[in-house]
Amino acid sequence: MSFNFEFFYQTFFTAFRGLPVTLKLTAFSLLISLPLGFLFAVIRLKERSKVKNLVSVYISFVRGTPIVVQILVIYSLIPSIMASIFKGLDIKMNVFDINPMLYAYIVFSLNTVALLSEVFRSALATVEKGQLEAAQAAGLTTFQGYRRIVIPQAMVAALPNICTVTTNLIKSTSLAFLMTVKDITAVAKVEAAYGYNYIEAYIVIWIIYIIICSLVEILFKLVEKRMKVYKRALVS
Repeated sequence: MSFNFEFFYQTFFTAFRGLPVTLKLTAFSLLISLPLGFLFAVIRLKERSKVKNLVSVYISFVRGTPIVVQILVIYSLIPSIMASIFKGLDIKMNVFDINPMLYAYIVFSLNTVALLSEVFRSALATVEKGQLEAAQAAGLTTFQGYRRIVIPQAMVAALPNICTVTTNLIKSTSLAFLMTVKDITAVAKVEAAYGYNYIEAYIVIWIIYIIICSLVEILFKLVEKRMKVYKRALVS
């Protein structure tokens, strides 16, 4: 079976129709996950408590299960259970009419929160505890100490790992087609289905994700250069 260059060329540009969906999934998941991941990291650095234990169990569960399983549970199992409950309670609501993008936001946000929590936890450990105590002794509140002293330094240490989590998130969104979300992968697979040109379609998907992830890495490197001032403070 010969390689169809015409299909490859056409599908390459057609697949970009799914780019806004991929970017929305990535941006929304990061927007939710960054503050929650940092909060969970702070909780995990505190003394033992029930909240810390719950957070630890949640992170272990997310990191220990494939994202495909998480998608099947949240997109298929939970709606089926809810539908049965609503039917028993005579609640007239069709949970299967919910926009699949909502499920995609939930899946990728929950997954990214767990990953970023580990990133922030290791980054916060690089900042000496005495700096926060010194900030509090100088009259700053705990929140101000974190915002002005701890977070800028921790972000410098966390930035490379945040870049890795972001690129992995972008690649993970390619599984959104399992939830009938029309992202890059879904658009390319639909185009391939007409003539069974799946090899060409998969190569298109591969190239597009390489381009996106490469641009993200370049962006993070530029941000890292801008934060050199905090890196000096971290080293000293």
